[in-house]
Amino acid sequence: MRHDLDPPLADIRFLVERALAEDLTPFGDLTSSLLDPTLQATAEFGAREAGVIAGTKCVEETFRAVDEGLTVEWALRDGDRVEPGQTIGVASGPFARMLTAERTALNFMSHLSGVATNAAKWVDLAAGRVTVWDTRKTTPGYRSLQKAAVRAGGAANHRGNLSDWLMLKDNHLIGLSITEAVHRAKQLWPGRTIHVEADREDQMFEALAAGADIILLDNFSPAELKVIVPKAHAWAEENQQKAALLEASGGITLDTLDGYADTGVDLVSSGSITNSARVLDIGLDVVPIT
Repeated sequence: MRHDLDPPLADIRFLVERALAEDLTPFGDLTSSLLDPTLQATAEFGAREAGVIAGTKCVEETFRAVDEGLTVEWALRDGDRVEPGQTIGVASGPFARMLTAERTALNFMSHLSGVATNAAKWVDLAAGRVTVWDTRKTTPGYRSLQKAAVRAGGAANHRGNLSDWLMLKDNHLIGLSITEAVHRAKQLWPGRTIHVEADREDQMFEALAAGADIILLDNFSPAELKVIVPKAHAWAEENQQKAALLEASGGITLDTLDGYADTGVDLVSSGSITNSARVLDIGLDVVPIT
């Protein structure tokens, strides 16, 4: 079991609590209240399409919050690939309470597995030529869960929030040069990563000279990157300076990723990995034990 693929438990519990309150306020599950509370059931989480699994911890926490008698035995875990018709896990416990938990559990798993599946498509296409990472373009409140799903899909995480490191974009540089901003960042936040956006070649060289750790090459075409990336490497070698990581970003899609992966950049980022992922179709077939 890979714990590095799990979101923080506190975040899972907070979101599960909110999701169940949304579903059960004010009177609880009226329909399931009609059922015999002593009746037990089993249920199979099954994939209806191919993808990558994520969100198993959210399912476990949903079941625990609804009824501690609900349990799941997983055949697959986060990061595992699944084929149509394959069993992901088998649940057991009180029939009525399982029906109460069903939709919330599936909402979490289907959404997060969709993000993991989308991330895996990017990683598969990159084929080790470049590191694919996400952005902060996530659903408010769900960032840590979606970023865990990105990891489950084999991609990497960009900064988690504004406190992780400094990222100097064009708006931050109004009235402030790249050199001044990087030097100020080093003084105020020593040891923090400094990430600079450059949409021109001269900005890239200024960021290199200032000592930026990562340079985001924004809205360059693959043809343009093939010209300027070797220049950045040559500059670092000539100046006996550690090379900054080079990131390509800005409108990159699955359709254009292949071209960017061959430009020599270290990283490719896209908000669509999280904000454009569709859900993975997963079902829960419940069978009461009579």
